[in-house]
Amino acid sequence: MPISGDQDLDASAAAQHPRFLVVLFGIPALLFALITWQVVVDGPLVRLDERVSRGLLHPDGLSEFLSDLGNVQVALPALAVALGHVALRTRGTDRWWLPVTAAVLLMALVPALIVTLKELTDRPGAPAVASGTGYYPSGHTATAAIAYGSAALLLLPRLRTPLARRTLVTACLALVLGVSYGLVRHGYHWPLDVVASWCLCAVLLSSLWLFLRRTARPGQPLAG
Repeated sequence: MPISGDQDLDASAAAQHPRFLVVLFGIPALLFALITWQVVVDGPLVRLDERVSRGLLHPDGLSEFLSDLGNVQVALPALAVALGHVALRTRGTDRWWLPVTAAVLLMALVPALIVTLKELTDRPGAPAVASGTGYYPSGHTATAAIAYGSAALLLLPRLRTPLARRTLVTACLALVLGVSYGLVRHGYHWPLDVVASWCLCAVLLSSLWLFLRRTARPGQPLAG
């Protein structure tokens, strides 16, 4: 069901409310800063994280399959299909290229952020990769969250029914959570590596969401 003009205005007003922005950006950013500080100083949260990880560790074929859904060879083609669909559906309209370009730039920003953070924190690997360092935050989790999340944000306004939109969001969340579970269960990452990527990607995807709302044409459905 299309979103009415009044609903668009109410949603836009809510998106600009200071409390809403604090929840959208402030809480994930604060959690990310806290976790990063604990990783850098090897604080008690890190030791708890390692104990929890050892209790969750159980490598198997399913966990490896799920973790592989965060590989760039899987996530990027999925995003490319979504971007191509949106581009074909909107080509020729005013500023049709903006949403697609924004998603591409956000995806390109992820490796630079993750690699920089890995070098700065230099955290030792989880049990399956214990000999290495530089595993914080989880790159696979970030790749999955941004690729599948960006695809969902671009496709949502083009779905006609609430059921279709809920199905898309549920599928996106299931993919990201599946990758996260697989990484921890198989021992590729500590749980905090994954949680930190969630927090970082929450800020990045919220930024993309607000950008898409701000650049939407009058009368165009908005991503919820």
